Amino acid sequence: MQFNEEIILKGLNLANLELKTHQLIDSTNDECKRISSNKDILVVTADRQTKGKGRKGKKWYSPEGNISLSIAFVDIGFDMPISIATGILVRDALAEVCNLGSIKIKWPNDLVYEKKKIGGILVEKEVFADYTKAIVGIGINLELDKKESWWGDLKDLNGKNLRDKIINRILIKFEILLKNGLDDWKRLWQKSCIHNDAIISVARNNETIKGKYLGINDAGELLLEKETGNIISFSSGEVSMKGIYNK
Repeated sequence: MQFNEEIILKGLNLANLELKTHQLIDSTNDECKRISSNKDILVVTADRQTKGKGRKGKKWYSPEGNISLSIAFVDIGFDMPISIATGILVRDALAEVCNLGSIKIKWPNDLVYEKKKIGGILVEKEVFADYTKAIVGIGINLELDKKESWWGDLKDLNGKNLRDKIINRILIKFEILLKNGLDDWKRLWQKSCIHNDAIISVARNNETIKGKYLGINDAGELLLEKETGNIISFSSGEVSMKGIYNK
């Protein structure tokens, strides 16, 4: 499926952003590592990836027609975790373009629709002598020909140039994010979170801890209240709760 670059770039500041589209690539994140740009923001998107990846080295299935998008920029230090902020803006972009208010976020940044995972975000960083490059990878399932039981897609919403319009809205929001930050991001996160006040389990370091989800702290870490009343925080881990993902 071809990209419509005119739609993707509409309303963006092209003096600050460079777009590279591919029909086939190993990984858009890896391409951002291989190349540099004289623009502030480098965007790489592909119709199909052969080595798409998720968090913790997991493979991300990336057939043609879906969103495989990476955004690279110099990490100047932000007042909010970039992965949390990206989850919020991608959710909002999908809600606006697809007219869907029911998309939720599962910590730290899985996108969930109708109790199925439809998207994910992977943030990687490369440290150089005088700067750090941040690479934000975004994968969204528009239509999958095969999927695991917990995967979903948006195939019932497919319309003309839907993919290009979603990418455009994500990039517009990302451009604003890098320029202005994101005010009140913790409240926005809570508004979109799928497990507010739920009893959840967090798997970390071969240990599973169960408790009540209380929210996130200023570092974007998950806060969990154990049955003993102790509150502990998690900077990483796999969250599970009853009811998602529907099999």
